[in-house]
This record gives sequence, structure tokens and C-alpha cells, in this order.
Amino acid sequence: MADEAGEGSKKKGGMLKWIILILLLVIIGGGGYFAYDKFFAGAPEDAAETAKVEEAEVDPNAAPLPGDGFTVTLPIFVVNLADPLGRRYLKLGIDVEVTTEEAVAEIAKKEPMIKDTLILLLSSKTFQDLSSMENKILLKKEIVDRLNQIMGGSKVLQVYFTDMVIQ
Repeated sequence: MADEAGEGSKKKGGMLKWIILILLLVIIGGGGYFAYDKFFAGAPEDAAETAKVEEAEVDPNAAPLPGDGFTVTLPIFVVNLADPLGRRYLKLGIDVEVTTEEAVAEIAKKEPMIKDTLILLLSSKTFQDLSSMENKILLKKEIVDRLNQIMGGSKVLQVYFTDMVIQ
């Protein structure tokens, strides 16, 4: 009889351990789900709402920023520089960023005028005009201004030098 009472208490103790273990797993699982839902799953929804608010705040009439347009690669220009001895030349590759796809088509249509304007502009420069970084940035601005004059309006956003050799 004493053995039967000992087996009954072992079964109760074994069952009690399993119940406590299952109860702890349920509590830990519930806490993990709560933490995931509160901290991790909620973040992308907030980010999406923030992005929608930022898009709504952007002025649709504002000019596009550089990097938001369409890029057109112009042919490489090789011109003599306006140095006294005439022994220096410039090889320049240019990519032009424009605002719309219509401007891309317009650049293709007006390519002879663009080439003429850029050849005249580049051949009027001397080695000293192109030697410093500030002067190269000014040249970029001059090219943007000239292209916008040809295109009629501010359709050209930025000019990128892809190849530049001065010899």
C-alpha cells in the first residue's frame, strides 16, 4: 500500500511539472508575440504612413531634384583649347540629365545645335580655365545654361562629365 501511495504522488508531481512547463511556454510565447507585434511589426506600417505624408507634402509644381530625371549621353567632344600655341586639346564626355522623356526626344532632335554650341563653348576655354575644380563646376553651369537656352526653359537639370582629358 505504501508503494501505491508513492506512485500516485510521483504521477501528480510529474503531471504538475508538465502543466507548469506548458503554462510557462504559453506565457513566454504570448509575451514574444506581444513584443513582435508592438515593436517589430508596427514599424513598417509607421514608415509607410510617414512616406505617404512626405509625398503629400512635396509640391507637385516644384522643379525635380538632380538624380530624379532622365539621362542622355552626348557624343564625346574633342576640341582644341584656346591656348596661344594651340597645342592643347580637350576630350570631354558628357551625360545630360533632363526632366522629362519629351526632353530626351528634344535633345535627340536638336543634337546638331547642341553639338555646335558645346564645341564653340569648349574651344573658347584655355587650359587655365579648366585646370581648377571651381572652373570645372562653372563650366558645368555654363553648359546647363546653354542647353536650357536651346531647349527653351529649364529642362536640363544637371550635366555630368563622364570623360575628361586635357592634354
